[in-house]
Amino acid sequence: MQELRCLFALMVASKRKYADPSSAVELLKDAFRSSEAQQDVSEFTHKLLDWLEDAFQLTASPKNLHNKTQNPMVELFYGTFLAEGIHDGKMFSNIEAFGQYPLQVNGFDDLHECLEGAMVVGEIETLHSDQSVRSGQENWFTKLPPVLTFELSRFEFNQSLGRPEKIHKKLEFPGIVYMDRYLHKNKELTRSRREEVKKLKEQSTVLQQRLERYLNYGSGRCGFPLADMLQYVWEFASTKPSIVPPTQDTVTTSLPKSPPDTSLTLPVQTSLSELTAAEPSEGTSPVGTAQLQRATLHKPFTQSNPPMEMPAHPAPRNITAQELAFLDNCLQRWRAEVENDIADLKNKINEIKHSIAQMYSDSLMCQVPYRLHAVLVHEGQASAGHYWAYIYDHSANTWLKYNDLLVAVSSWDELQRDSYGGSRNASAYCLMYINDNLPQLVAEDTDVETGQSLRSIHTLPPELVEYVREDNRHFMQELEEWNDEQVRKIPQKELVAMSAVEEAEGSAAEEESFASQQTTCCASAKHAVMVKDQTAQAIEKAATSYENVGAKAALKESETDQETMETKEISEPEAEWEQEAERLSEQEQPSDTAGTQISEVDIPTVGKVQVRHDADGYNEEEMLSPAMQGIILAIAKCRPVYDQDGAEAGLVKAFHEEYSRLFDLAKEEPTPQNDPRLQHVLVYFFQNKASKRVIERTLLEQFADKNLSYDERSISIMKVAQTKLNLIGPSDMDMQEYKEWHDDYSLFRKVSVYLLTGLECYQNGKCRESLTYLVHAYHSNLKLLKNGKKRGVDETLIGYYRRKCLLELNAHAAQLFESGNESDVAEGLCIMNDQVIPCMHLIVNHELSEEDLGAVEMMRNHWCSFLGEDMDSNLQEKLTEFLPRLLDCSAEVRILREPPKIRPNSPHDLCNRFAAVMESIHSTSPVTVK
Repeated sequence: MQELRCLFALMVASKRKYADPSSAVELLKDAFRSSEAQQDVSEFTHKLLDWLEDAFQLTASPKNLHNKTQNPMVELFYGTFLAEGIHDGKMFSNIEAFGQYPLQVNGFDDLHECLEGAMVVGEIETLHSDQSVRSGQENWFTKLPPVLTFELSRFEFNQSLGRPEKIHKKLEFPGIVYMDRYLHKNKELTRSRREEVKKLKEQSTVLQQRLERYLNYGSGRCGFPLADMLQYVWEFASTKPSIVPPTQDTVTTSLPKSPPDTSLTLPVQTSLSELTAAEPSEGTSPVGTAQLQRATLHKPFTQSNPPMEMPAHPAPRNITAQELAFLDNCLQRWRAEVENDIADLKNKINEIKHSIAQMYSDSLMCQVPYRLHAVLVHEGQASAGHYWAYIYDHSANTWLKYNDLLVAVSSWDELQRDSYGGSRNASAYCLMYINDNLPQLVAEDTDVETGQSLRSIHTLPPELVEYVREDNRHFMQELEEWNDEQVRKIPQKELVAMSAVEEAEGSAAEEESFASQQTTCCASAKHAVMVKDQTAQAIEKAATSYENVGAKAALKESETDQETMETKEISEPEAEWEQEAERLSEQEQPSDTAGTQISEVDIPTVGKVQVRHDADGYNEEEMLSPAMQGIILAIAKCRPVYDQDGAEAGLVKAFHEEYSRLFDLAKEEPTPQNDPRLQHVLVYFFQNKASKRVIERTLLEQFADKNLSYDERSISIMKVAQTKLNLIGPSDMDMQEYKEWHDDYSLFRKVSVYLLTGLECYQNGKCRESLTYLVHAYHSNLKLLKNGKKRGVDETLIGYYRRKCLLELNAHAAQLFESGNESDVAEGLCIMNDQVIPCMHLIVNHELSEEDLGAVEMMRNHWCSFLGEDMDSNLQEKLTEFLPRLLDCSAEVRILREPPKIRPNSPHDLCNRFAAVMESIHSTSPVTVK
């Protein structure tokens, strides 16, 4: 009881997501014979209530030590009923206490039928001497507890199999049940109404039997509706008589008719030519010849002349108009009479049902309402399964589903689907109703002004307040330690690392030639500030102009601004900066030109480019990526500006070209075979509304890529871009935001690669490998979708193929298990434990779609179906050990193994691969992409 006080206090005021009941459960386990086996709900609840009752009794005052009626557990959960009747001719009457009232499920359709069956135990007649004596028992509630719990007995023992089985029969129960008819104080009234109900049911039974005679008419084993039969007879009689006999499908000669000779038979193979060419032989009469010529030929596949007339339906050979009129009159009258009789019987049966339903609906029998408060549901079979509960939140007027660590808002429809049974392996085991006339049972203290609950730590006793505060302090400490651990995992900002490298390189250069570079560095620093401000203004203005008026206007405006800016900037700092850039360029060129290799590379969408392979420069794989192709093309388009105005003007022109192209590309709608976000990181940024500074820095970094050292123009533009990039300080850019955006895009590419790899594996029949990639793709994708729909990949596509892999693997594992071969059984269980169950664990702990829910149910039902089959004892033991893990996916955390390492950030052209895989999905033919 002390552990439960602590547990309930945490449930009221803890800052944790859930309260851990392990301490209380560990203590309770000692009360059972086997702590490992799953306990039946009634057994567990009985033991729990017994312990709490004893705990309250031990703390009771000496005066009330033997007065159990003042025990809170007894007052809340226990009631009494009067059992009275006749047994072996002797009257008996006993008052018994109950905690959870057991109800049988078999043979009943709803809760009231179960209660009627439980209250009237039996009524039979036995002969004693010369008189008939009734034996039976009636139960009447003398005191109902405020919390009324019904145990639904869904177990029965299968004698042939020697083991218990679960009863999956459907049983409905209402949201409010009126208990008046079961109370001892209403005994006489209830008995009289039961007699009325009994008579009405007897009448209904007689009427139902009469109705069945109409609906299943006939003396044979299978009956038919009488009204339909009369209709069919009328249709037969009114069908036009046929001229051709029903057996005639022949070609006959025109010889005169003769009496048939039944002694003459011909083989089916006899041809028409043989018959017509036959001459009367010696001893053969002319009559025999005529009979041969008149013989029927059965040649359905060679018949050249169709029958003269073939009726659509059977019809009488001969019927006069007088006969037809007589039959028409009788049959139509009889059919109308039958239909009226059937309608009257149905109406009377419905009236009786309505009378029975209304028998207890008057005000005298609706004084004691009990409202459904909680339902305990079990999924699985008798030997193993998983429990969860639905509890009504009276303050929010909604149902909540309590499933291990998860508490979710539910609905009455979902509760009915899971609890009624009949259609799946889940059904209610326990129903808890509370007295609706006692609102204090569920009432909470609420704020008068806001209406919000005041249930908090301040409403707890002092010792529990301190306990909860201590637990909350521990939790906050754990949270801080976790946050520190996460911070330690984050690498240092690349800006800090870059500054450190530049500082070290700058120090080394100063030691070598400080005097010769001092003046130039000062001039460069002054000019760098001017260039930084002017370029930033130009880029920002061009981007804004482009978004407002389009690419052509933006480019035109930027060219005009550039000309104006260049006119104003002819000054001494400009000349000094150009001299410095030229000097640095000469210094960085290799002194040994003989060792420099020059080759021609064909760049897609650009053409053949002369490339110089410096030691720290060109990377062919990077140069062939879609992002670098766009940069190369932009540099090629800026050649006139570069030749006329220099490298800086060329950079601005190329920057505007690429910015415009990517902005237009981001506006394109994705197709099943094309996702523009894979082509370039900026398309992803544009579509997800990244900040302008993040976009500009990202594009500037691409122009500063060292792989652009393939000619003098590209090298000059690259160096200008590198200079401008180095001048962007921490105050100009939120590097944390910048890093987060690039991390998101990196994760997006990783998800895309996982998805594509999983689809390729699936199409090549590798479901185990495919499932691993698809599961990780799905759950990594969820992180992206939290921030926006366009941050990630379409989750329905991943979910669809994840389900297909799961179902195929489950079917394969079940087939291996069913084979009975030891190695196959081990492999099947290994598939389930290593892949299927961990994936199911991830599915059921996130928001389930209807398709996912159906797939999980299908897989569980497949394995549960083995319980009803005869199998080897070893297999039975393994199945018993395995099923709890399958049915209770949330009992423990299972980790799905990581897929093989992939380079999600490598510059592979994912676009072509994406198109090939998607095309192969739609064409259902496997495609392998290099």
